Amino acid sequence: MAQVIADRRDIDFVLHEQFNVGEFSKHDRYAEFNRKTVEMIVTEARNLAIKEILPTQKAGDEEGCRFEDGKVTVPEAFHRAYKLFIEGEWLAMPEDPEWGGQGMPKTVALAASDYFNGANYAFMMYPGLTHGAAKLVESFGTDEQKKLYLKNMYTGKWTGTMLLTEPGAGSDVGALETSAVRNDDGTYSITGNKIFISSGEHDLTDNIIHPVLARIEGAPAGTKGISLFLVPKFWVNDDGSLGEFNDVVCTGIEEKMGIHGNSTCSLSLGSKGKCRGLLLGEENKGMRAMFLMMNEARLLVGMQGLSCASASYVNAVNYARERVQGKNILQMRDADAPAVPIIQHPDVRRMLIHMKSYLEGMRSLLYYMGFCEDNHDLATDPAEKDKWQGLIELLTPVAKGYVTDRSFDICSTGVQVYGGYGYIKEYPQEQLLRDCRITMIYEGTNGIQAMDLLGRKLGMNKGKPVMDLLGEMNKTIAAAREAGMDELADKFQKSVNKLGEVGMHMGATAMSPKVLTAFAFAHPFLEVTGDVVTAWMLLWRAAIAKQKIGKNKKDDMFYEGQVRGAEYFISSILPATTGKMIAILGSNSAAVEIPEEAFCGK
Repeated sequence: MAQVIADRRDIDFVLHEQFNVGEFSKHDRYAEFNRKTVEMIVTEARNLAIKEILPTQKAGDEEGCRFEDGKVTVPEAFHRAYKLFIEGEWLAMPEDPEWGGQGMPKTVALAASDYFNGANYAFMMYPGLTHGAAKLVESFGTDEQKKLYLKNMYTGKWTGTMLLTEPGAGSDVGALETSAVRNDDGTYSITGNKIFISSGEHDLTDNIIHPVLARIEGAPAGTKGISLFLVPKFWVNDDGSLGEFNDVVCTGIEEKMGIHGNSTCSLSLGSKGKCRGLLLGEENKGMRAMFLMMNEARLLVGMQGLSCASASYVNAVNYARERVQGKNILQMRDADAPAVPIIQHPDVRRMLIHMKSYLEGMRSLLYYMGFCEDNHDLATDPAEKDKWQGLIELLTPVAKGYVTDRSFDICSTGVQVYGGYGYIKEYPQEQLLRDCRITMIYEGTNGIQAMDLLGRKLGMNKGKPVMDLLGEMNKTIAAAREAGMDELADKFQKSVNKLGEVGMHMGATAMSPKVLTAFAFAHPFLEVTGDVVTAWMLLWRAAIAKQKIGKNKKDDMFYEGQVRGAEYFISSILPATTGKMIAILGSNSAAVEIPEEAFCGK
């Protein structure tokens, strides 16, 4: 059975029927990206993903990365895949062609990324982090820095990373100890150690550009005193040529549960006193600058999780169609009844529709993030720009935290559909489960995403982004009623109203003496928010599909699937969500009041 990545029909539906991305071509900025062009882009991305990148997934997992004498060797198959990837100019799809990009809408770039990450996201981390690092140069670099670094990074000639984490400063970035000392020539001498650095050392390119968080001598303590520096593996001379090795030494790589094909490195900077960096942006404003990359990276991580879930789901569907075992339950007493494909068994169908509904709702959510960015970039009215930006910021912790939580659940169910075969390495399901697990941890654990939603995003701009989100949901409710889906619209409306009540309660509790209790419920709040957002996306899909059933027979089953998926989620999942919301409103304080000594472990 051939391994698959994603359902092309579903991707086309989201692009062209839900978000109508061809409409962007009416703007001069995206004039060349009409529907035909978009379909060609997605087709080419799919071909490259399936033919060239997907074969590296299993090989990369089994071969892994090798560390010897400070050097890291990536799986052999990655070299050809990387060469083809950068030759196709896929690394900087939405960026300015002047710097090596293709200038396409971000929503379209996400569709291509859906395929690429589904094929092998451990491989895709090398170009993915490079794009984020280059975006920092584009956003905060001087003209000279852009000239020397930007095109080389956006074209994939050089790669990039993200150096935040230290042994004593994981999620608490403000506790970092890496130091920067001003030199007479305008550079800074960098000294420190960083850990868990994805793509930190490898043999894919001649140079690796490291954005590094460090504290200039005499700077304030905590995050207020952090600056951002551009630290190349090999120094870049004024004429663009590579100079001497810049004293960035890999001291080891991690042996991990998954993503074996990506090198997760410990790096020593300036151990010989010869590591130099360039200030990127303003002094002591590094954390604010790095958040630009972190927010992009969080959406990338959401896509990584979704891509694992997507592959696991389509594998499970195809396996269930082919795996013959057991009689149809309606023929159990017929001794002569033949065995049937397991997709006919009600419990298997329950697992599949559970996977399908979550997956499709979350795909729409991630593409919606790109849709918001495109609308933000095209908007000329400041109020409209603010609206789209507010939605992006509000939904980012959901797109990272909720999506990766549920994606791991989908991958786990994907193993279950295969039964015992899902647990063995002969089939892809167990690797997808292992690879998916880290997405819940890095780029800010999902607990941190929940704290961000509660502590920063809920009350942002006096709650306007929340009101804008609820307003968009109400538009979908109205569309569903017009499509004759009153019952589903009513059920969803109740959940939206309940979520509004919970949001007000959480905001008030977070400002009260019960603040610790509020944050103990931050993750459940993220979960219920994600459930309602997913239901919104599914109802949006169903309202479109409902009105198209019967107009084109070849599409009827797909559209029926959209309606049934929304029906399942809103009728079977949201009632449980309501129960969680009731628990949140109860705000039981057991989690914060239980004595520390009551936990076992000694």
